[in-house]
Amino acid sequence: MRRISILGATGSIGQNSIDLIRRDAEAYQVVALTGARNIAQLAGDAIALKAEIAVTADESLLPDLRAALEGTGVEAAAGAGAIVEAAARPADWVMSAIVGAAGLAPGLSALETGATLALANKESLVTAGPLLMATARAHSARILPVDSEHSAIFQALTGEDIAEVERVIITASGGAFRDWPDEALARATVADASTHPNWDMGQRITIDSASMFNKSLELIETKEFFGIDPERIEVLVHPESLIHALVGFVDGAMMAHVGPADMRHAIGYALHWPKRRDLPVERLDLAAIGQLNFSAPDAARYPALGLAREVMRTGGHAGAVFNAAKERALDAFIAGQIGFLQMAEVVEATLGALSGHQMFTSEVETLDTVAQMDHLARKTAGTLIGVRAKG
Repeated sequence: MRRISILGATGSIGQNSIDLIRRDAEAYQVVALTGARNIAQLAGDAIALKAEIAVTADESLLPDLRAALEGTGVEAAAGAGAIVEAAARPADWVMSAIVGAAGLAPGLSALETGATLALANKESLVTAGPLLMATARAHSARILPVDSEHSAIFQALTGEDIAEVERVIITASGGAFRDWPDEALARATVADASTHPNWDMGQRITIDSASMFNKSLELIETKEFFGIDPERIEVLVHPESLIHALVGFVDGAMMAHVGPADMRHAIGYALHWPKRRDLPVERLDLAAIGQLNFSAPDAARYPALGLAREVMRTGGHAGAVFNAAKERALDAFIAGQIGFLQMAEVVEATLGALSGHQMFTSEVETLDTVAQMDHLARKTAGTLIGVRAKG
């Protein structure tokens, strides 16, 4: 019986993971489930899966969690430190699906136990890729990608020599605004940006998809996980979201990963790796689909992509600054403080403001330095947002 934990159990990735686990419950012992404010969901899943511990990130909700778990034998805890401690409990496989930079410390904690980390938290690689990969090597742990694009690349590279890879192409749906005229984007509302045409995801990642900030994070993630030169990583807009990535080789051949827009495929692949198991996902009818479409992304329409390439060229703590500024700008957009297009402006200005900082280009070696730059970037972005809000 495999011992597993799910960090971020109440989000879309966590719930899809639980769906797969429920279908073969006798094969797993659930160690820890963590979530944020959805106490009913967290407690219900913890009880159903007979988890050892359930942890909410919100310390003020600990009494509610304890009440929901009373008499069940499931331990309750709360706070960021408790999540890190839960991630450190012995497990064979840990799903890292906490959204944002908050997922980094628990992921590192899991790797330090030697567990296999199924990584859906792209911010971990963006903010501290070298540290994450070094930690895995030091503890003989393994990281398996769960983002659909990176799972696709990973699968396409099975049995291949990375030295023979000429280029990697990750695809983007285009998000909620792919058919909007450029002049309409300045008027886009939070509600407009929160509906994805293909994927069922949480609000934050759906808005990031509309702005291409999500794809920008994935560009950086590709570089950090696979060691691919930034110049060899490309993005294509693919509205159908059926080809998740392509790998081109030096002989001109290309391997494409094709599958439905269902995260249970990437999750299931990581859960059962190195074997494949039957999954409850749609089987594609290519004749019915008829055609697939591709186009190059408009750099002017999606400035986040150019900012990500700047970050990859810079290295060091630029990724931590980029992600923190992006998260702070997203908060401000959701709160109605800035417009949709101003998110990229805030991120660009924050990168510029901190580019001369002594740690900006220094190697990422400790969690403390990442946290310092994250804090400074959020503070700087907050100041810039205040200026724009007043304007």
